[in-house]
Amino acid sequence: MNLIRSALAIVALLFYAPLFANDTPPASPPRYTFSWQLDGGGLMPRGGTTKGPSVTLDKAASPEWQRLQEKGLSDVERDRRAILAMAGTYRVTFDFLEVTPFGADDQPKAPYQSWGTEKVYVDRDQGEFISLVHILEMRIVQPDGKLSEPMVTKHWRQDWAYQPTHIVRYQGNDRWERRMLAQSQSAQRWVQTVYQVDESPRYASLGKWSHTGSFSSWLSEETWRPLPRREWSVRTDYQVLAGTNRHTVLATGWVQEENNLKAVLTQLRELDPARPYVGREYGVARYERIRDADFAAADSYYERTKAFWDQVRDRWSKVFAERGSVTLKGPVDKLGLFQPLFAHAEAIAEQGASASKKNAEVIDSALKAMGAL
Repeated sequence: MNLIRSALAIVALLFYAPLFANDTPPASPPRYTFSWQLDGGGLMPRGGTTKGPSVTLDKAASPEWQRLQEKGLSDVERDRRAILAMAGTYRVTFDFLEVTPFGADDQPKAPYQSWGTEKVYVDRDQGEFISLVHILEMRIVQPDGKLSEPMVTKHWRQDWAYQPTHIVRYQGNDRWERRMLAQSQSAQRWVQTVYQVDESPRYASLGKWSHTGSFSSWLSEETWRPLPRREWSVRTDYQVLAGTNRHTVLATGWVQEENNLKAVLTQLRELDPARPYVGREYGVARYERIRDADFAAADSYYERTKAFWDQVRDRWSKVFAERGSVTLKGPVDKLGLFQPLFAHAEAIAEQGASASKKNAEVIDSALKAMGAL
C-alpha cells in the first residue's frame, strides 16, 4: 500500500487542527461571516489554504441515530448510544473566533478556519467505558490538478467513562493531576478525557447528557486545557484556555462547540490577579457525515497500530495511578516530544505488524524524554 504519511511533517501541520480543506473552496477568497464586520471590511481568516477533492454528504439519518431514538432505553444506554453515534466518516470544519478582547487597546485577531476528512473509530466499548479514536486521511489537489496519495495521521482520542471515580485535570504550565471524585460529583455524569496525537493527556471534564427528538447533547463543566497549535503558534500572552465543551449529536453528524476564556497564569499556576484574562473565544467543529469516501489507508493504519497506541494510553493511565501528577518538560507538540512514538508507529504500520516486542521500551523512553517518568 502506497501511503504518504511523513508523520512528523503532517503532525507539524495538523496538530490538533488540520490545515487541509477537503471540498472545493469558493472562487473568491474566504471571508469569515461571524467576525468584525465593520473593521475594514472584515478580517481574513487564517488556517487551511489547500484544497482536496469534493465529497458527498450523507443526508440520510444514520443507523446510529435511529438506534439512539429507540423507545424504552435506560438513561445510561441512551447516553452510550449518543457517544457511539459519533463514530463514522466525516468532513470536518473548524472555526474559531476571538469574540472579544478584554484590553482597551487590543486589536481584533484574525479568525481561524480549517477543514479535514476524518474517520472516527470505536476503539473500545466496555459498557460504561467507550473510547473513540480519530484518524485523518487527506488527499490534496496538486498544482497540476492531480490528487496526491493519501496522507494519514492519528489525530486525537476521546475516552468516555460513566460515574468515574477519578479525573485527570490540567493545572496549567504543562502539569496534570489525578484527583479522586466523590460519588455526588460524578453521579449520572460522564467524564470525557481528551488525549493528544501521541496519547499524552490534554484535558478532561464532567458533564451530563440530555436527549430530545431533535438532538442529544452533552455539556461539560468549565475545564482548563493547554493551548492548541492554532494558538501557541501565534500567541504568547496567555497560557490556558478555560471554558466549556458541548457535544451535540444529530441525525447526520455531530457538532463540538467551545466557549473559552484565554487565561493568564502566574508561575504558581494561578490566575494573574492583575489581568486574569485577555479575551474570550468561540469555536465550533462540525462533523458532517460523508458517504462513498475511501478511508482504506486510515483503516490500515488504525488496524496495524491499534495495539501499540492502546499500550501507550494504558501506560499513561498507569503513570497517573502511581504518581498522581505529571509535569512535562514542555508542550509535547511544540517541542516535538511526540516524534519517537510516531516514528515507531510508522514502522509498525509499514511492516504490517500489529505489535512489537520493542513497544514497551519505546514507550518508556518517550515518556522519560517528556518528563513523565
